[in-house]
Amino acid sequence: MKDTVNVMFAGLGGQGIIRASDMLTEAAFRLGYDVKKSELHGMSQRGGSVSSDVRFGKKIYSPMIPEGEADYLVAVTEDQIEVCRPYLSANTVIIRPSDIGEADAKSRMLNIALFGVLNRYLKFDVELWKTLLRENFPAAVAEANIEVFLRAIGE
Repeated sequence: MKDTVNVMFAGLGGQGIIRASDMLTEAAFRLGYDVKKSELHGMSQRGGSVSSDVRFGKKIYSPMIPEGEADYLVAVTEDQIEVCRPYLSANTVIIRPSDIGEADAKSRMLNIALFGVLNRYLKFDVELWKTLLRENFPAAVAEANIEVFLRAIGE
């Protein structure tokens, strides 16, 4: 793994961007990485742009991803890719709803499905993700999210 991994989440208010970035931050921390996170809230109501940067590695000094240095962009809506363009490079992996099945792309668990795609690259322990999902959601919702996550990573 690189010394620093830069993951940007982008979407609209109400799509779970902050929760997703919180979960990645916690996962990286539990795996022993130094982690920093920043958030940019748009409108607090559904519909405004929201983004969050998560940086982890051996030693992280700033929570914000420098321009052109995002390793991954998890774009919950396609229109946010252009909004994030300054942070992308030719090597940035863009994870978008078209990377998952149509039913999951239209569900309220879209952010978790995209997490599954991200984990194809990060290769964090699946049991850690299951634990975090159970800690972050009520029981029935957690189990449904786990199913979506596992489907997205191909298990």
